[in-house]
Amino acid sequence: MIPIHTTVPTRYPAIVTWWLIFANVLVFLLQLSLSPVELEEFLYRFALIPARYFDPLAFGQASVTPLDLIPFLSMMFLHSGWLHLILNMWILWLFAPTIEDRLGHGTFLVFYLACGIAAALTHLVFNPTSTVPAIGASGAIAGVLGCYMRLFPLARIIVVVPLFFEMPALVFAGLWFIMQLLQGATELLAPSTGAGVAWWAHIGGFVAGLLFAPLMHKSERVYRAYYPDEGILGFDPSGRP
Repeated sequence: MIPIHTTVPTRYPAIVTWWLIFANVLVFLLQLSLSPVELEEFLYRFALIPARYFDPLAFGQASVTPLDLIPFLSMMFLHSGWLHLILNMWILWLFAPTIEDRLGHGTFLVFYLACGIAAALTHLVFNPTSTVPAIGASGAIAGVLGCYMRLFPLARIIVVVPLFFEMPALVFAGLWFIMQLLQGATELLAPSTGAGVAWWAHIGGFVAGLLFAPLMHKSERVYRAYYPDEGILGFDPSGRP
């Protein structure tokens, strides 16, 4: 179920979204330039490894230091491969400009990072002994998706599954969230010792986005009016037909 188009117009350039995408791509190129040994050390330092916080002695550390808090932010800019990066950046490019437009540039950046941290904390709670590095912007992007569903539940989204379908944001995000819950529950019942998808990070980020949306959403009174040529023909400013 791949989204390819949304119907909510924006009024302001998505500057923060552009910079987030640029930063993710730049860090990924840095990862590609590292040797296997250097990459392993890089991930050890900047990826989120739950065992580091819940059992530092078994992990080889005497205690948790302030520097060990860096991965809560840095993990959001690391990816495991081109497909991982492209899919995350595509979802970010599709949904984030609308949220940035409604929250404002600075508030959106705080919102994005807060959702990513909430996703990381959720992953820690459900995987306390894991030594597998957790990386990716998926948790923060899940927060963007949750916020989008909260603010524009009836906005139409075009998805490929594999044919083209149009569905309300509430249905798309709801189905996505249910899939994360099912996968997360399956992982709890049959935990994997290898690398996998951080399902609970997605769930935590999504819930954070739902909760933060009404708190950080700017009043409509501060927006300028839409110009006549803005928007999408057949849809109102909230993306409804």
